[in-house]
Amino acid sequence: MTTETQAAPTRAAILLPWEHGSRRDRLREADARLAEAIGLAASIGLVIAYQDTLQIRALRPSTLFGEGQVSRIGEAITEADITVAVVDAALSPVQQRNLERAWNCKVIDRTGLILDIFGERARTAEGVLQVELAHLAYQRSRLVRSWTHLERQRGGFGFLGGPGETQIEADRRLITDRIARLKRELDDVRRTRALHRTARSRVPYPVVALVGYTNAGKSTLFNALTGAAVQAEDQLFATLDPTMRLIVLPSGRHAILSDTVGFISDLPTELVAAFRATLEEVAAADILLHVRDAAHPDSAAQRADVVTVLDGMADSGMIDAGWQSRSFEVLNKIDLLAPELRDLPDTTAIAVSALSGENLMALREAIDARLASSMHLVDYTLPSSDGASLAWLYRHGEVLARADLDDDIKVTVRLRPEDRARFERDFTLSAASSVP
Repeated sequence: MTTETQAAPTRAAILLPWEHGSRRDRLREADARLAEAIGLAASIGLVIAYQDTLQIRALRPSTLFGEGQVSRIGEAITEADITVAVVDAALSPVQQRNLERAWNCKVIDRTGLILDIFGERARTAEGVLQVELAHLAYQRSRLVRSWTHLERQRGGFGFLGGPGETQIEADRRLITDRIARLKRELDDVRRTRALHRTARSRVPYPVVALVGYTNAGKSTLFNALTGAAVQAEDQLFATLDPTMRLIVLPSGRHAILSDTVGFISDLPTELVAAFRATLEEVAAADILLHVRDAAHPDSAAQRADVVTVLDGMADSGMIDAGWQSRSFEVLNKIDLLAPELRDLPDTTAIAVSALSGENLMALREAIDARLASSMHLVDYTLPSSDGASLAWLYRHGEVLARADLDDDIKVTVRLRPEDRARFERDFTLSAASSVP
């Protein structure tokens, strides 16, 4: 009788370099940052056998850490039989190579860890393309380092060969060619998304996008508002591929709710660029709901991280510079807060529990009111025989009043600006409008 043997779990060390007195030190406590790094590593099945926060007085170009720290960590790695060391910082290729030699194990930095997570979680063809593009862009900069990690790298691409300058140059060309092909394929994805958005604009329904820090409860909130069954786990980066569903608001108005990838502090630039096609859903949204974990001890710093990412997208032209004017905050997970902590100093935020359903109606009403505030209130007089125009207004707007006269029908309707322009372009009528 044969017995199947399973591979032993990978034992990992989580190392947090901490610059005392830095801006990051003021924004985020070291223990919260270390806990996040442990959560990231555990989310892909790494067994955390050692963890440490190391005070850094001066960043060393060769190893990042001081000599004594490198030696002490090396002893701990050997003693705990660790095969992967995760450094929660950005390592240069030289630092990564030198630490691998000193510790005799695979070393990955924060960017590499997040890329590995994304590689495991991507499900759609688009998500796989985006992750591979980000991974290759990152890997191309690392072709000067030792090659032992490539043989063991999770989800490798198969074309990377052995050591040697000739092989390195050949692999760099292969990677560059593959990146060019991926970019062309993602351009096709963006064009397809643009066509989908055009089709939606012909429906049309406003788009409400959920954004926020990873694990803030966006997918749970998405499910609660739409009745969908999107994967929602207490796990970092549980959602990578965008999902869209139709929701009906209290006024009867329809909207499209979009669940997007979560952000994180120090989000790798490779991922921001690679996920442009996905993040364009954020750019096209009429409303951004910034979902925050109200019960997280680091909630304020997480908020700052999300704002930083969105501001960076605005600076690069991916979204409009005035994105904050079309966003408001949703403080989620209030069921985890004591009752006396649920009073919000910021009256513009909506406190909810996606899990228990508390205040979800208030959130729906807030979305409804925000959409209504951007719409035009218009009075139209239509011929009684013009049923097509009247039906169009009922489908695309919110009819507030109607008076049926002998030969005419007078209606007061609330329309999105683009719908009003389209209606007045495509239908012959007399119109008088009030202020939006």
